[in-house]
Amino acid sequence: MTDSLMATYKRLPVGFARGEGAWLWDDKGKRYLDALSGIAVCGLGHAHPAVKEALCRQAGELVHTSNLYEIPLQRRLGDRLTRLANMDRAFFANSGAEANEAAIKIARLHGHARGIDVPTIIVMENSFHGRTLATLTATGNRKVQAGFEPLAQGFVRIPFDDVESLDTVARTTPNAVAVLVEPIQGEGGVTIPAPDYLNRVRELCDRHGWLMMLDEVQTGMGRTGRLFAHQHNGILPDVMTLAKSLGNGVPIGACLARGAAAETLGPGSHGSTFGGNPLACAAALAVIDTLEEQNLTERAATLGAHLLEAFRKRLGDLDGVRDIRGRGLMIGIELDRPCASLVGAALMLGGLLINVTADNVIRLLPPLVLSDAQANELAATLSGLIKTFLQRSGNSED
Repeated sequence: MTDSLMATYKRLPVGFARGEGAWLWDDKGKRYLDALSGIAVCGLGHAHPAVKEALCRQAGELVHTSNLYEIPLQRRLGDRLTRLANMDRAFFANSGAEANEAAIKIARLHGHARGIDVPTIIVMENSFHGRTLATLTATGNRKVQAGFEPLAQGFVRIPFDDVESLDTVARTTPNAVAVLVEPIQGEGGVTIPAPDYLNRVRELCDRHGWLMMLDEVQTGMGRTGRLFAHQHNGILPDVMTLAKSLGNGVPIGACLARGAAAETLGPGSHGSTFGGNPLACAAALAVIDTLEEQNLTERAATLGAHLLEAFRKRLGDLDGVRDIRGRGLMIGIELDRPCASLVGAALMLGGLLINVTADNVIRLLPPLVLSDAQANELAATLSGLIKTFLQRSGNSED
């Protein structure tokens, strides 16, 4: 039997039939604990009643009209997000990559308005911003870029969490117009920068007239224990992108901007057929309501600290474990060897959905509705699987 799908994914041999909260059931009735949330998408878990009600109600009223007309729900969502983020304007798209495309276009228009012929955006090694041609160029992962040359021009790459390199770029790249950075690198291995890193980036952007553009696609919407991760630093970006858990599984992305950046795009300069349609906006509004009503952002901070402590207690002194780090419910367990096989083992043996990124970092992105009992089960089950894996693979790096 031929496969009708393009071979863009190496899928595991399980298909899910339904979900509830942090649980998933496959088509054979087996139950799994979801510690990945669809890669940080289902922050409210699966089949959340508020999202279900919003979608059913809106699907029965109006799904799509296009951005040629007023969309009241889109305006409501824009007002809500800009107020929460202290930003001025919002553009809605369908994904994080599209939100980042909008940010890149804002930076380029901003540069051209300043008389710069080839505006350059400073991006980071080991970053991830999407798979469109512009965003994969911005992404600091050669595997993502390979085979898609020629890549887009107008980017210069430096190490993450390295302010000195950023200062060097300021002296050597007069056409730089913006910095695009993740507050925490998710795909890059749950890499958390120095506590003052974003503050120092903000200072350099102010000094040189650059736009500070934060990719909060994975870190936003309560994941790190604040609604937006940069709020841990008490700063404001000029541009911020969101997606993933904004719609709890319904495709939606947002590019928020303030000041001059908010006035850069005008009629005809950018657009999206489906972006900000009534259905997606209804889902996003339900997500924001639920985060606030159930104090889930604070819950992520508390539960994340509990999980970090549990993993450090169980694994911290183990040979083969390099680091256990995280912020809120964004946790990475770094081993001293490649461990991609743990994904399948966790699924088939432990009934657990996890992810491995950067070859040797177990990435956990559980839903914000995870219970204490589920968190304890996650820590116990995964710790046991890691211990077994390390014992079987030997004590030295592969």
